[in-house]
Amino acid sequence: MESSLEFSNSLGSVSSLLTRCRTFKVLVIGDSGVGKTCLTHRLCAGEFPGRVEATIGVDFRERVLDVDGEKIKLQLWDTAGQERFRKSMVQHYYRNVHAVLFIYDVSSPASFIGLTSWVEECRQNSLGQGIPRFLVGNKSDLRDHHRTDGQVSQERALSFAKAHGMMFFETSAKNPPSKCASGRRVDGEVPYQQDKVEDIVVAVGAKLKRQKKPSAATAPAYSGSFRVLNKKVPEKEMWTCC
Repeated sequence: MESSLEFSNSLGSVSSLLTRCRTFKVLVIGDSGVGKTCLTHRLCAGEFPGRVEATIGVDFRERVLDVDGEKIKLQLWDTAGQERFRKSMVQHYYRNVHAVLFIYDVSSPASFIGLTSWVEECRQNSLGQGIPRFLVGNKSDLRDHHRTDGQVSQERALSFAKAHGMMFFETSAKNPPSKCASGRRVDGEVPYQQDKVEDIVVAVGAKLKRQKKPSAATAPAYSGSFRVLNKKVPEKEMWTCC
């Protein structure tokens, strides 16, 4: 009888631990080539992938965090940036989403301009302002502080983030700074920031933990009837994302 009770209590403890780990679906969107796959890999695996190919449909990775004593699971959905790889599955991307990461390449103004269409797509798929949004400028290691043309200024990015109620980060999936840095450009006029990749995932986790409706996070973010993982084809030219 004691063994049965001990076994039952053990099961109860395991069940309690499982129920305390809420799962949140985090959508990672942005134009093709901005480094979404590299960034999600760094966020979840803690390293930069040696070789990257175009994502077909969607891929996702998971990261478990301990936020103020509560374990939560972030399920990062890395979506295809090219419309031909994603247009037939858009409705699946936006189902049960708890947060969105908008990614652009700081060395590509075109990718920043493209964010407007991604914001509009979110609106069309009923993602209201209540869904936490984060703006992430990737490839900060390519930023040249001696020039202003051909790259996205942080002033411009901050203005966009403020207009759309987003938290702003700038980092590099390839060579992230070892610590948060804040300083001034060489001309001494404009402040700039560099964020650790880890700061992004911590901010997302902290924001989601404060969700007023925990039940929303317990709903399955992923249905077994839809899964496109590791199905990738090489592009004509391999591109390096960071």
